[in-house]
Amino acid sequence: MGTIVSSVKELDMHGLDLRWRRFVYSKLVPWSSAMAFTLLTFSVAAQTFLSSNLPVIVINTNNQSILDEPKITADMGIIDNGPGQRNYVSDPFNNYAGKIGIEIRGSSSQMFPKKQYGIELRDAAGNGISMPLLGMPAEEDWVLFAPYNDKSLMRDVLAYKLGRDLGRYAPRTRYCELVLNGQYQGVYVLIEKIKRDKNRVDVKKLEPTDNSGNSVTGGYIIKIDKESGSGNGGWISNYTPPGRSGDQRIYYQYDYPKAANITAQQRTYIQQYMSTFEATLMGTDFANPVTGYTRFVDVDSFIDFFIVNEVSKNVDGYRLSTYLHKQRDSDGGKLLMGPVWDFNLGFGNCDYCTTGTPTGWVTSFNSVCPQDYWLIPFWWNRLYQDSNYRNRLAVRWAELRADKFSTPRIHAYIDSVYTVLNSESAIRNFQKWPVLGQYVWPNFYVGSTFQSEVVWLKDWVTNRMNWLDLNMPKIVTGVEVKEFKVSVFPNPFQQELQVEYELEQGGDFTFEVRTPLGQSVVKHYQTQAQAGTYRFSVQAETPLLPGVYFYKAKRAGVEVTGRIVKLN
Repeated sequence: MGTIVSSVKELDMHGLDLRWRRFVYSKLVPWSSAMAFTLLTFSVAAQTFLSSNLPVIVINTNNQSILDEPKITADMGIIDNGPGQRNYVSDPFNNYAGKIGIEIRGSSSQMFPKKQYGIELRDAAGNGISMPLLGMPAEEDWVLFAPYNDKSLMRDVLAYKLGRDLGRYAPRTRYCELVLNGQYQGVYVLIEKIKRDKNRVDVKKLEPTDNSGNSVTGGYIIKIDKESGSGNGGWISNYTPPGRSGDQRIYYQYDYPKAANITAQQRTYIQQYMSTFEATLMGTDFANPVTGYTRFVDVDSFIDFFIVNEVSKNVDGYRLSTYLHKQRDSDGGKLLMGPVWDFNLGFGNCDYCTTGTPTGWVTSFNSVCPQDYWLIPFWWNRLYQDSNYRNRLAVRWAELRADKFSTPRIHAYIDSVYTVLNSESAIRNFQKWPVLGQYVWPNFYVGSTFQSEVVWLKDWVTNRMNWLDLNMPKIVTGVEVKEFKVSVFPNPFQQELQVEYELEQGGDFTFEVRTPLGQSVVKHYQTQAQAGTYRFSVQAETPLLPGVYFYKAKRAGVEVTGRIVKLN
């Protein structure tokens, strides 16, 4: 069996004592001889970096500087010995060993000394290859995120966890420690880049020949963001942001297909779709359940996107790092918000435009900071004017607060991350980057320890959730929406629950009751009903236990939702 032997001398680079050692590596694990630099230990502020409880990523650029763009070719190896196992810097690369393209990424974050990187996995010929990394599904494009001004090291990770808890795709994450060109770089987060993929944004692939009929209708990914570094191309909305103080406009960027690949017919289609949606939403009859904005958008995705951005009070929410995607008509055809992205200034980590406090709406950003160049589209305030949208938001909020968005559950997740990081990796990170107790733009709070940063984050979350509980719209149990009235009574109830509804026009009617976890416990159908008033008693398949339940009544595309309470 062939072996590779490496022996090099002790070096001193930028204050780091690098004690290179002699190791014998089996060729069972493929690697580049150019990566022999990895056989070393690292001294970080008098603490030797030998191993980690996190995966270790090692990158060698072979004496090249990493640029904003284009990507340079480099070597990368990943050491991940599995849950509960230590990862030694002397271990073979067992999760990835090969070529990558790497570039500096980010906008304002590029001013920080701790850089974040865009990574593309490549074969020896320089072609992109898809491979799974650290337990995440195979893809070729990844992000090495560098928490620097977020001294909790977890705001982005927390936001993506909340996004996944909604039952929607949000980027998967794995903590790691990075070694770049022989220098320890601290705690990083390997994150899935937002891309069209069956395991990421699952919309149909658009071919250059998909220019008519059903095929041209999707899928698309659109982004609202700064134009720096994207090169995506796009178009300007016909509607200016409300409250603007200058000539600010909303610019939609092509994210998929890219500007270089999208055809003229595809450009025309997605621009016209967005323009028609916006014109309908701005129209006088926008809330009409048949002809209004709901024809164009998945309302529930807008509600979930709103909730994550408001829970985090994300200063960039709705106006930067904001993604939308549109399905092909044969897959539903509607416009969906998301995935969520970029929350390092959320959860009280921003000292401008009143976003550090746990009170107030992010959707009010334009009135608070009308001079900012990037403002929020008019959609969100307009949607809130629709009583059916508000009621669906109220029901969704109540569902989430009863389970996955409960304060104790969020606190427990924060504690679990803190426990893993505080045991060792956070200590090394803050020795490398001594930012604790120091203001780093745009910190709202400056804690002197990692623990104080995390405690403050938990307190902020508590206060934020309490404010949202008081200010979210309240569930209405008898709602009249466009010739459709439903009454559910008595509420609360002990034994029998009555439902009365009025149909001014004939049609089908459905009524369903679900638990806070989404389990259906009551279903009632009436097909081809004549116009008139109807009443029935709710009968569950099994007796309902005391607690909170949620109902949905639906007729001709109009939904009425509400909450009911079963007493002992």
